[in-house]
Amino acid sequence: MLLPSILRTVVPLLAGWAVTVLSGLGLHADSTAVAGGVTVAVAAAYYLLFRLVERAAEHLSIPWLQAAAGVALGYARPPRYESTDEIAALVRASRE
Repeated sequence: MLLPSILRTVVPLLAGWAVTVLSGLGLHADSTAVAGGVTVAVAAAYYLLFRLVERAAEHLSIPWLQAAAGVALGYARPPRYESTDEIAALVRASRE
């Protein structure tokens, strides 16, 4: 499913923008590029934090925490990717 991947990309970006704009971090950037860079950095940190919490909760068997971290990323469950023979062949070739 493509929707979970899209949501799990867009929601952290929106959260990064919201945190940057609404937080009062004292960041006053005159440059749009600097403001955009700060937004991307905050979004990346947001994604990393909740993805790590989600993985830890999965390994510690804490389903409610895993679901909560997933919701914070835009979709309650991480996307599952099926391996195919083509991908497995590419991985094997890259290791040789």
